[in-house]
Amino acid sequence: MNSKTRVVVGMSGGVDSSVAAALLVERGFDVIGITIKTYNYEDVGGNAANDSSCCSLDGINDARAVCADLGIPHYVLDFSQPFKHHVIDMFVEEYLAGNTPNPCVICNRKIKWEELIRKGRSLGADYVAMGHYAQLRHDSSTGRYWIARGEDRAKDQSYALWALSQDSLAHTLFPLSDITKEEARGVAERLGVHTARKQESYEICFIPDNDYTRFLRENVDGLETRVRGGDVMFDGKKIGEHDGYPFYTIGQRRGLNVAVGEPVFVTEIHAGDNVIEVGRKEELRHRRFRVRDVVMQKHPFPAESMRVEAKIRYKDSAAAATLQPQPDGRMIVEFDDPKQAITRGQSTVWYEDGDVVGGGIIEEILM
Repeated sequence: MNSKTRVVVGMSGGVDSSVAAALLVERGFDVIGITIKTYNYEDVGGNAANDSSCCSLDGINDARAVCADLGIPHYVLDFSQPFKHHVIDMFVEEYLAGNTPNPCVICNRKIKWEELIRKGRSLGADYVAMGHYAQLRHDSSTGRYWIARGEDRAKDQSYALWALSQDSLAHTLFPLSDITKEEARGVAERLGVHTARKQESYEICFIPDNDYTRFLRENVDGLETRVRGGDVMFDGKKIGEHDGYPFYTIGQRRGLNVAVGEPVFVTEIHAGDNVIEVGRKEELRHRRFRVRDVVMQKHPFPAESMRVEAKIRYKDSAAAATLQPQPDGRMIVEFDDPKQAITRGQSTVWYEDGDVVGGGIIEEILM
């Protein structure tokens, strides 16, 4: 790689991707800014004009303005069809199966990397760059690439990148890998990037009002009529009716509209029977679960058990666990100590000294 290497930068209009592009320009790379259109605004409902959304119209305009300031080309690419297929349809299917999905993980793998790499190659680009706070590692003896935690642990985004393939990782740059968020804002101000103090986006991009229940009601014909009025069960007895199983998640306490004289939480969702089970907080604690869609990064799929630090959600604290590989390519994860509210559909990510060993989708809780 040399300073004239062509790089496409995924630009959302936020400060992170803007600084990533600016740093690469400063280092002499041949940079092209690309903003991807992931959905049709009229199709998703809610606050489609929300200027904090990473894929909003304002985000596109901000990215274009930054590229103009940097003197680099900027293109808007319509990836709405693959995004609907890989991300939105998956999101709906998972909720209808009683799971709680993490669409950003799938978007990262399928859209922000695989689709963008494909398009970048057609533009003569060797690499894609993102404004993620993560590091990239490579072992020349094994040829493997993997993600490691970013320098800014408070903003570390390694959890959302476990599904990236070896090919994607081999063509990736992370210009923000060794700086903090506040340092990135300082770089933006030094370079005159006008998004230096822009607020961050936290919601799911295609649900700009952050109301996933509204999204499901509007995008699944007859859903509310079909699922309303199912049983809420506690200690084997019916204690009420719910609004529809897709509108609940494991560990939820608020909005249950039941009274049993003590706090209760959603402990199980039975999609086939349209039943919600509630129970006491201690019933949410489990040690073992099975994982599907496993992707290994730092190491190949193991032949025997291995020790890791495992997370079960983005803001979870990694805890000691054992990976138990299965002949079908799945993995069983067993924590040393029980974890609270392990949730089907969420990602589990496994670490070794800050490096991403791999990860997968939580499929089933095991007793």
